[in-house]
Amino acid sequence: MKIAIALLAAWVVLATLIGLMPRRFHWRGAIVLMILLVPLVPYVWVQVNPFIALLFLAGVMSILRWPLIFLGRWINRQVTRITDRFQ
Repeated sequence: MKIAIALLAAWVVLATLIGLMPRRFHWRGAIVLMILLVPLVPYVWVQVNPFIALLFLAGVMSILRWPLIFLGRWINRQVTRITDRFQ
Protein backbone atom coordinates (compact mmCIF):
# COMPACT_ATOMS: atom_id res chain seq x y z
CA MET A 1 0.00 0.00 0.00
CA LYS A 2 1.31 3.43 -0.83
CA ILE A 3 2.23 5.81 1.96
CA ALA A 4 -0.10 8.46 0.56
CA ILE A 5 -3.14 6.19 0.96
CA ALA A 6 -2.08 5.40 4.54
CA LEU A 7 -1.78 9.12 5.26
CA LEU A 8 -5.28 9.70 3.86
CA ALA A 9 -6.63 6.97 6.12
CA ALA A 10 -4.80 8.47 9.11
CA TRP A 11 -6.31 11.89 8.33
CA VAL A 12 -9.81 10.37 8.23
CA VAL A 13 -9.22 8.57 11.55
CA LEU A 14 -7.95 11.80 13.10
CA ALA A 15 -11.02 13.66 11.81
CA THR A 16 -13.25 10.99 13.32
CA LEU A 17 -11.50 11.21 16.67
CA ILE A 18 -11.81 15.00 16.69
CA GLY A 19 -15.49 14.65 15.82
CA LEU A 20 -15.98 12.36 18.82
CA MET A 21 -14.42 14.89 21.20
CA PRO A 22 -16.48 17.50 23.05
CA ARG A 23 -17.70 20.39 20.94
CA ARG A 24 -15.21 22.90 22.37
CA PHE A 25 -12.38 21.03 20.59
CA HIS A 26 -14.02 20.95 17.15
CA TRP A 27 -12.79 24.31 15.81
CA ARG A 28 -9.23 23.79 16.99
CA GLY A 29 -9.29 20.32 15.51
CA ALA A 30 -10.71 21.63 12.24
CA ILE A 31 -7.85 24.11 11.97
CA VAL A 32 -5.31 21.32 12.56
CA LEU A 33 -7.02 19.15 9.94
CA MET A 34 -6.99 21.98 7.39
CA ILE A 35 -3.30 22.66 8.03
CA LEU A 36 -2.56 18.97 7.47
CA LEU A 37 -4.41 19.11 4.15
CA VAL A 38 -2.02 21.64 2.65
CA PRO A 39 0.82 19.17 2.04
CA LEU A 40 -1.32 16.03 1.95
CA VAL A 41 -3.51 16.78 -1.07
CA PRO A 42 -0.64 17.69 -3.45
CA TYR A 43 1.30 14.65 -2.21
CA VAL A 44 -1.63 12.36 -3.04
CA TRP A 45 -2.13 14.18 -6.35
CA VAL A 46 1.45 13.44 -7.39
CA GLN A 47 2.02 10.02 -5.83
CA VAL A 48 -1.29 8.26 -6.38
CA ASN A 49 -3.76 9.78 -8.80
CA PRO A 50 -5.43 13.17 -9.30
CA PHE A 51 -8.84 11.49 -9.32
CA ILE A 52 -8.22 9.99 -5.86
CA ALA A 53 -7.11 13.40 -4.60
CA LEU A 54 -10.31 15.00 -5.92
CA LEU A 55 -12.42 12.27 -4.32
CA PHE A 56 -10.61 12.88 -1.06
CA LEU A 57 -11.27 16.62 -1.35
CA ALA A 58 -14.97 15.92 -1.86
CA GLY A 59 -14.94 13.89 1.34
CA VAL A 60 -13.05 16.64 3.15
CA MET A 61 -15.67 19.15 2.06
CA SER A 62 -18.30 16.87 3.57
CA ILE A 63 -16.42 16.54 6.86
CA LEU A 64 -15.39 20.19 7.19
CA ARG A 65 -18.55 21.74 5.76
CA TRP A 66 -19.10 24.38 8.47
CA PRO A 67 -15.59 25.85 8.31
CA LEU A 68 -16.04 26.02 4.51
CA ILE A 69 -19.43 27.73 4.88
CA PHE A 70 -17.95 30.30 7.27
CA LEU A 71 -14.98 30.83 4.94
CA GLY A 72 -17.36 31.39 2.03
CA ARG A 73 -19.37 33.92 4.06
CA TRP A 74 -16.19 35.73 5.09
CA ILE A 75 -14.96 35.90 1.48
CA ASN A 76 -18.37 37.17 0.39
CA ARG A 77 -18.22 39.95 3.01
CA GLN A 78 -14.72 40.94 1.89
CA VAL A 79 -15.67 41.03 -1.80
CA THR A 80 -18.84 42.99 -1.03
CA ARG A 81 -16.86 45.47 1.04
CA ILE A 82 -14.36 45.98 -1.80
CA THR A 83 -17.02 46.33 -4.50
CA ASP A 84 -18.98 48.83 -2.36
CA ARG A 85 -15.93 51.11 -2.35
CA PHE A 86 -15.95 51.35 -6.13
CA GLN A 87 -19.66 52.16 -6.52
